[in-house]
Amino acid sequence: MDGALCLNLAIFLPLAGALVIGFIPKDREGAVRIGALIVALATFVVSLGVLVNFETGTDSFQLGTDVLWIGDWGIRYLTGIDGLSLWMVMLTTFLTPIVVLASWSLTSRVKPFFIFLLALETGMIGVFSSLDLFLFYLFWEVTLVPMYFLIGIWGYGNRIYAAMKFFLFTLTGSLLMLVGIIFMYFASEPHSFSFLEMLGTEIPISTQRWLFLAFFASFAVKIPLVPFHTWLPDAHTEAPTAGSVMLAGVMLKMGAYGLIRFAIPLFPDAARDLVPLIMTLAIIGIVYGALVAIVQTDLKRLIAYSSVAHLGFVALGLFTGTIQGISGGVLQMVSHGLSTGALFLLVGALYDRRHTRAIADFGGLQKTIPIFSGIFLFVVLSSIGLPGLNGFVGEFLVLLGTFVGYRWWVIPAAFGVVLAAIYLLWAYKRVFHGPVTNEANRLIPDLGVRELVMLVPILVLIVVIGVYPQPFLDRIGPSAERLQQELRNGTVDPQRIREVEAADRGPIIGDQVGRPAGLVFIPDAAVPEQTDVPEPLSEEGD
Repeated sequence: MDGALCLNLAIFLPLAGALVIGFIPKDREGAVRIGALIVALATFVVSLGVLVNFETGTDSFQLGTDVLWIGDWGIRYLTGIDGLSLWMVMLTTFLTPIVVLASWSLTSRVKPFFIFLLALETGMIGVFSSLDLFLFYLFWEVTLVPMYFLIGIWGYGNRIYAAMKFFLFTLTGSLLMLVGIIFMYFASEPHSFSFLEMLGTEIPISTQRWLFLAFFASFAVKIPLVPFHTWLPDAHTEAPTAGSVMLAGVMLKMGAYGLIRFAIPLFPDAARDLVPLIMTLAIIGIVYGALVAIVQTDLKRLIAYSSVAHLGFVALGLFTGTIQGISGGVLQMVSHGLSTGALFLLVGALYDRRHTRAIADFGGLQKTIPIFSGIFLFVVLSSIGLPGLNGFVGEFLVLLGTFVGYRWWVIPAAFGVVLAAIYLLWAYKRVFHGPVTNEANRLIPDLGVRELVMLVPILVLIVVIGVYPQPFLDRIGPSAERLQQELRNGTVDPQRIREVEAADRGPIIGDQVGRPAGLVFIPDAAVPEQTDVPEPLSEEGD
């Protein structure tokens, strides 16, 4: 199947499925669940077409669609992916059917729940695929509404407060980004919201700094970086399992993705000047998140603070200015989505059995639910970066890239790795080791077939990435090299400035008026043969 068609289907199939589910009578909850699962699985299958059609060895945008949408304002339906966005799309479509299965036992307002969940998937894939800033902002805001309702309606005790806090933090940051987008629209000639056309816009460094900070504020809240993180523990603690998995697994990555897709390429000089500030915030997040996680008494809250620490690693890697660090940061985004998503699934399953997440209420579960205990330990080891599992590869590359350019920053970052082992293994010990002191824990059933079906695919990927990460890095590498050039040099490599000729690349869907020469956009997988493409991890920093 055509790659561009697959990408567009992946974006809108969940939304179409949500609309169809809306016509199913609300008393037919079984049909709603099955319909949501079919739509989620179909979207994943379609996304495999995106992966198959994606060409390695190029930093160009691929599988693109360009349709003039609102011509008077230069707004286009402009989509495409590169090595930085490919795995984010795949992570989204992979986790969604798992989340549907995790929500199978839901009995309250089943139909609107799955409608919101599928609408959320459309928004997230749209964010990772958009190359028009108006379209990007539209999808960005679309994700806000379903998650607000997922937390506010299906969450736990203090869900209204958590949902409002999530909404207000994210919306405030988004409005600052909107101001920056509007400025860039009027600064570009001709006026356009196309990211590809904005790349050629010359902006004074003083203005760049303000614009970068406007974008950075929105993305830093979403990651979240300290001190913009305070909404996250409440949101995770009160969200239903599905909300926590999608929030940690995918939505937090939207912030890091926004930085490397838009903020750095559009304002490279400002980004380079602010590298010390951002790396400082990243290091603070790594250490602070780990230290606070150690003292948590609630399992979900502990995992929430672990996300603050892990996403600090991501931000650190992305701003090292080295291919190793950038590649490691992107791969760590995928690894965190898998490992932390699995942890939230397991904690949710434990809550369904005992209706508590307090660590003190457990103990000795290794004796009563051995399969559950073994899988939990496996995921914990992947999260702390055990060699041979997914977490090790990303963290190692981030530390390697940091050492190349900023070697003294490696010390606190490595200290964060040690702290991660402490808080996760200590929590595991208190929950699963020791005697069974609470009689209610003796009656807990082990994992069932549905839960194993949810978890086994994640466990397989954890091993695959840990043992053989090269296929992932091969697709990330060229785009990581491009980002390195933009962050270090403040300019686009002249070798990648070439006009798109429709006859050589295949037809672009829709209008192409207004795209300046010198911007790489390949609408389908017909990528021109390239030579002398560096190996993804071969180049060292300054």
